[in-house]
Amino acid sequence: MTDSAATFDIDMKGGVLSLIARGDWRARYLGAIDGKLRDFTDDSIGRDIIIDLSAVEKLDTSGAMVLQRTFHACAERTSASKIVGARDSHAALLEQVEQHLAPCHVEPLHGNAFVMVLRRLGKGVIDAMLAGQAILSFIGEILSTFARSVMQPSRFRWTATVHHMEEAGLNAIPIIGLMSFLIGSVVAFMGAKILQLFNADIFTVELVGISVLREFGVLLSAILIAGRSGSAFTAQIGSMKIREEIDAMKVLGLDPLEVLVLPRVMALVIMLPVIAFLAAMLGMIGGGLVAWLAMDISPALFMVRTQETIIMNHFWAGLIKAPFFAFVIAVVGCYQGMEVEGSAESLGQRTTLSVVQALFLVILIDAFFAMFFLEIDF
Repeated sequence: MTDSAATFDIDMKGGVLSLIARGDWRARYLGAIDGKLRDFTDDSIGRDIIIDLSAVEKLDTSGAMVLQRTFHACAERTSASKIVGARDSHAALLEQVEQHLAPCHVEPLHGNAFVMVLRRLGKGVIDAMLAGQAILSFIGEILSTFARSVMQPSRFRWTATVHHMEEAGLNAIPIIGLMSFLIGSVVAFMGAKILQLFNADIFTVELVGISVLREFGVLLSAILIAGRSGSAFTAQIGSMKIREEIDAMKVLGLDPLEVLVLPRVMALVIMLPVIAFLAAMLGMIGGGLVAWLAMDISPALFMVRTQETIIMNHFWAGLIKAPFFAFVIAVVGCYQGMEVEGSAESLGQRTTLSVVQALFLVILIDAFFAMFFLEIDF
C-alpha cells in the first residue's frame, strides 16, 4: 500500500480556524504544499487555530518542523491555539523540534569596512595571544621533560638525538655554507662600490667582518634551518599524528615529548651554533675573495686587517644567539606538528604556520639581542 502525499484541509467553526493535516508528512512530499502552508500562515496570523494531526499517517523531522513553524507563526499572539490528535510518537517528535525553531543568526554579507577591519584586527590579536600562551605552555612541558631526563639519564634518547643532529643539522651545512659564501661576497661587493667613492676601500674588511660575524652568519643559518628543518619537524610529527602513531605511543606508556620532541630540540640547539660558526667563516671567505679580485686586497692583508680591527665581541655576539634561535625553531616546529588534527589540509596549514612563526620569533629575538648588546656596549 502506497502512502498518500501530504495534504491539508481548512475548516472554520466557532471562530476557531482548523487545519486538518492528512497523509504522509515527510520531506519528500512537503515541497508541493509548502507554498499553500505559507499562504495559510500569512492569512491567519493572530487568530485562534487548531492543527488536527489525527489523519497524519507518517511524520518525520521535516514535517514536524513545518507544522510547528506554521502553528507558532499563526498563534504567536493568541493563547487558545493548540495541536490535537497527534500520536504519541508524533507528539514526541513535535516536542523535540519545537526547541529548535529559532532561526540561526546570519551575518550580513557586506558590513562596514572599517568595522570589519577592526574586527579582524581584534580577532588576530586574540589569536596571537592564545597562540603565545599555548607555545609558552608547550615550552614548560619540554623543560619539565628535560629536567626529568637529567634526573634519569637512561630515559634520554641518545640515538634519536644523534640521528636528528645529522638529519636537521649536518645535512643542512652544504646549502647554508653556499648561501653564506654568496652573502659574504655580495656584502663585500656592494660595500666596495660605495666605499670606493670615498677612497676607503680598505674598510670593506670591517664591513664584511662585522656584518657577517655579528648578524648575517647566524641569522641566515637560523632562517634556512627554520625553512628546512623546522618545517620538517612539523611534517614528521604531523604525519605521525594523522596515522595515530602518537596515540599508540601513549597507549604503550611512552611520552611523545620525551620520544619525539626533546631529541629534536636538543639536536638543533647543539647543531645550530656549529652551523652558524661555519656559515660565518664561509661568509668571511666569500668577502675576502671578492676583496681580493675586485679591490686587490690580498688574502694576507685581509686576514691581518681582520685580526687588527675585528674584536672577538662581534664573533661572540653572533654565536650567543644561535642556541636561542635553535630552541624557538625546534619548539615551534614540534608544537605545530603536535597540533595537526588529522587531515592533509591541516598538515599543510600547520607546516606553513610553523615556518612563519619561527621566522617571526627569530627576527624578534635578534632585535632584542641587538638592543641588549647596544645597551651594554658589547
